[in-house]
Amino acid sequence: MSEVIQAGKYVELTYKVTDRKTGHVLTRVEFPLGYVHGHNEILAPAVHMRLEGKAAGDVIEVTIDGNDIFGPRDESLVFSDRIENVPEEYRQVGTSILMENDSGQTRSFLVTHLDDETLTVDGNNPLCGREVVFALEILAVRDATDDETRAGGAIPRGADVDPSLLRSV
Repeated sequence: MSEVIQAGKYVELTYKVTDRKTGHVLTRVEFPLGYVHGHNEILAPAVHMRLEGKAAGDVIEVTIDGNDIFGPRDESLVFSDRIENVPEEYRQVGTSILMENDSGQTRSFLVTHLDDETLTVDGNNPLCGREVVFALEILAVRDATDDETRAGGAIPRGADVDPSLLRSV
């Protein structure tokens, strides 16, 4: 009988995130992603809950409302400026720009539109206002080593791990 995902198990998986409405793949992780279940929650809580009890070879889909994770879309975080006011290095759709407000708080904005006259940026998380589907394939489930548990995930082969840098369990 194969091992199932539960707290303290080392899990390797791949996944893709698809916009449920359009079917467009938003991101894909094709190389195995390793973590220790219950110690390093690297995905949305709803995904981790659905992984419980699954085994290597299982494939699951989890639908998540981006508003539940990141809050509703805030249109005041979308603005445009004349292209000549924007430095050349930011004039490409998909570029991430870290901006600071008058209070010193920073937020990441994404360039979402560019034409001959204007550039538009959006400070909302790209998943706001979207319903997405996580499709996950579980590749391996096993007992985590003590070092993996302390680190919360995979430790590369041959890595010289300083025990003082590993977090306490």
